[in-house]
Amino acid sequence: MTSRSVRTGRNPADAPWVRTRLRTAPGTAWALALLVLVTSFLAALFPRAVEHQGTEGLRHDITAADAKRSVLELSSPQPGLQIPPLDREAAVRGAALKTIHDKARAAMPAKVRPGADGSSYGFRTSRPMPAADAWLPRPEGIDPQLNYATPSDLRGHATLRSGAWPAVRGLVTEDTDEVEGVVTGATAKALGARVGATVSVPTRAGEHLTVRITGIIAPRDPRSTYWSAEPLFRTPALVPEPSTNPPSLDPPRKYWTATVLLPQAAAPALLGSTGEPEMFWRFAPDASGLTAADVPGLRTAIASLEGGPGLVRLRTVAGDNAAFRTGLDQILAGYDTLRTAIEPVVTVAAVGVGAVAAVVLLMTAGLIGGRRREEMALLRARGGSLAGLGGRLLAETAVLAVPAAVLGLLAALPLFGPARPWPSVAGPAVVALLVCVAVPSVTVLPHRRPRLPGARDDLMDTRPSRLRTVAELTALVLAVGAVVGLRRRGTAEGGDLLVSAAPVLVGLIAALVLVRLLPLPLRLASRAVARRRGAIGFLSLARAGRTSAGGALPLLALLLALTTAAFGGSVLTGVSDARDRAATLAVGADARISGLLDAAPLPARLVREVRAADGVRQVAEVQVVTGVPLPLSADGSSMKSTALLGVDPDTYAELARTAGLGAFPADRLRADKGKGKNAVVPVIASPPVAAELGDGPRDLTTPAGDLRVRVAGIVPRTAAVPDRDFLLVDSSVLTRQQTTTLLVAGAPDPKALRATVREAGKDISVRLHAEERAAFVDTPMQRGTRAIYAAAVGVGAGYALLAVLLSLLRTAPERTALLARLRTMGLTSRQGRRLLGLESLPQALPAAFGGVLVGWATIALLAPGVDLAGLALFSGTGAIAPDIAQLRPDAWSLTLPALGVVVLTAGAAAVQAWWAGRRGSITELRSGDPR
Repeated sequence: MTSRSVRTGRNPADAPWVRTRLRTAPGTAWALALLVLVTSFLAALFPRAVEHQGTEGLRHDITAADAKRSVLELSSPQPGLQIPPLDREAAVRGAALKTIHDKARAAMPAKVRPGADGSSYGFRTSRPMPAADAWLPRPEGIDPQLNYATPSDLRGHATLRSGAWPAVRGLVTEDTDEVEGVVTGATAKALGARVGATVSVPTRAGEHLTVRITGIIAPRDPRSTYWSAEPLFRTPALVPEPSTNPPSLDPPRKYWTATVLLPQAAAPALLGSTGEPEMFWRFAPDASGLTAADVPGLRTAIASLEGGPGLVRLRTVAGDNAAFRTGLDQILAGYDTLRTAIEPVVTVAAVGVGAVAAVVLLMTAGLIGGRRREEMALLRARGGSLAGLGGRLLAETAVLAVPAAVLGLLAALPLFGPARPWPSVAGPAVVALLVCVAVPSVTVLPHRRPRLPGARDDLMDTRPSRLRTVAELTALVLAVGAVVGLRRRGTAEGGDLLVSAAPVLVGLIAALVLVRLLPLPLRLASRAVARRRGAIGFLSLARAGRTSAGGALPLLALLLALTTAAFGGSVLTGVSDARDRAATLAVGADARISGLLDAAPLPARLVREVRAADGVRQVAEVQVVTGVPLPLSADGSSMKSTALLGVDPDTYAELARTAGLGAFPADRLRADKGKGKNAVVPVIASPPVAAELGDGPRDLTTPAGDLRVRVAGIVPRTAAVPDRDFLLVDSSVLTRQQTTTLLVAGAPDPKALRATVREAGKDISVRLHAEERAAFVDTPMQRGTRAIYAAAVGVGAGYALLAVLLSLLRTAPERTALLARLRTMGLTSRQGRRLLGLESLPQALPAAFGGVLVGWATIALLAPGVDLAGLALFSGTGAIAPDIAQLRPDAWSLTLPALGVVVLTAGAAAVQAWWAGRRGSITELRSGDPR
């Protein structure tokens, strides 16, 4: 060795370590790089997918909301009377209003700065004025009340159907006595307006301004903000007369109200009207550039415009009395409610899949370390230090992991549109860091002390160390704390990472418990099999017992994957079940036919035709009597009412049992008809009504007859009126019987059923369970969340498959050598397949059984804290019972993945036995082979 080589510490002829290792084992290198790339891609994709569905949900909520709620409107009273008339008239003309419009739009914060499409400005009357012209309709004897407005760019947003566009002749002032205007086709039809008709507008001077209708127009886009922000611009309304004080017993009379549209140059003519005119500027919100990350800033900006510095800036442009109004803050509140309900549930899935992926990466590191055990032992024997070997392995791993993580990140960035970069970067960085730390650590740390050749760390003989016991107890405490926290606080309050990791911690504890308990059944089974003839069973159990004590990782990966799949499947099933249950509560059966307000009687012919309709299996006739007064309370201080339901006991009991809405035995409701008029009638009541009636007989006075009743049963809800308190009674005891509601079970044809009902009367309604179920349409956020959850279940299953394969690959050389030796002793190929299959079952069966048990226990423990209402029922309508959106174990999600683990393990063992039989025994029985 020369002095130069001593100084450099390296022979120039030596090959670089990293290049040599990568060339020596290219398959392992490419496999590790591929695993890191896929995991990094998923880790970068998940936050982008979550943010994308949040962004899509935000944009959908804003664009789908009624324009009257989402529009940003700035208004200001008409110029004061102290201003010279010429200046007042100039201030309300189009040029002045446009200048203010442009300045106001520029003064708005960037996050709420609207686009030009759909925005408008003009001058309008803020209070409708009565029109006394004789040609106007008066349905109940009241003059119609009309508004007048001069919206901008009317010709650009409407099409002329008849007549001519309104024109302005000369300069219009406050004293002008006649102007021209147009109305929409809907307004003209309702008011009977024709081209050439005139309307008199009262003025403050006691005179009248004449508005001549010159044309009938049609909106080009009736749903745009231009027309929808002020619905009366487009469509008239028949509104009730304001209530009087004291209120009248007669129903309020109704009158027409509508808007006549004038050209902008005619705005000064409205200054003298009695309609308290005002200037307005409407801005249609542009949600195309908003993202989920903009919500806090958007909420702050809206608050500033409604009563903060933003409003001050707008008043410097539009006047000191200008006011800002929008319902966008309410839309954001609904968005936040849904997102708060969804995010914690998604976090639970993300933590579960992330834990499975981390375990698989650790298993991969362990597999690489196990394959290089002899190499590391040789290098240590020749004087290699742990730090030196670890550094070389770190460089070797980083060359693979870092570029693979970067490629995974780059592959995920183009997907799901623009999003914040740092959450996407954090995931691949963690993956690369975990691999770079795990591979050197797992490979080098077992060589801290010399290891005797042939020494084993068998599962049957190992004894847990104190350090392991302390770690397991710490994990147990964390799991208990997470479960208790999730049950108490729930996911609706946001929780934290520990609460979201509750399923993972439960799976971790279960894996540790199974690893500790597994030697006991193996010992018992080995003793039982040892007494029997045949070597296959004994050899398989002996081989299973010689599995490394570090086999907790494969078991942990399987349990976490099975728990995540069971949890995710139960969430998706729970969403569907909750919507089905909500539809059942809303209808009460497969179809519901009822008279007006559930009180009008149905024709007997309709009942017969419905019973005879195709697809109808059962029809329950119900008489609904609302407002039945209950007896006074004991102190006489309160008097409550309820709904009385007259039913046939047998039919209705069967329907309630089938629908799952307050099932009860029919005998409890059936009345004894032989005891006369004063007999006590049994009733089934809701809990509040039962508490009011007590245990003894009580007298009731109802429109259907007087009754003496006693509570014979209590059910929480019933099919006929699922959202109200009720009393069920045998309809045969009612003096005045009539059918007001039909509850239909079966699958009737909707069109034929509606046609039958339509022939019976116009005030009879039909509600179908299928239509109520279809009303729960997913918003983009709900749809994206369900897709993310389904993808999480699929990814977890994929990593579970990989965990099984890695576990088998780790022991594949030993198994192949064992089969080769046993074949020289007369072992057949069939016996070899049985041996490998039975050897894998002692770990596959506990994993499958433990996965089912842990999945069920996890769902049962965490169900009280998981809120599915936002994910399932946010888009529904009507009152929804709070107990129908609960997390419940799903049998298929529990059993199918577990069976898949057993089938996969057995299949992989069979394939390995087949492959080993094809290779022959010569290669495996080389002299000096340590296997």
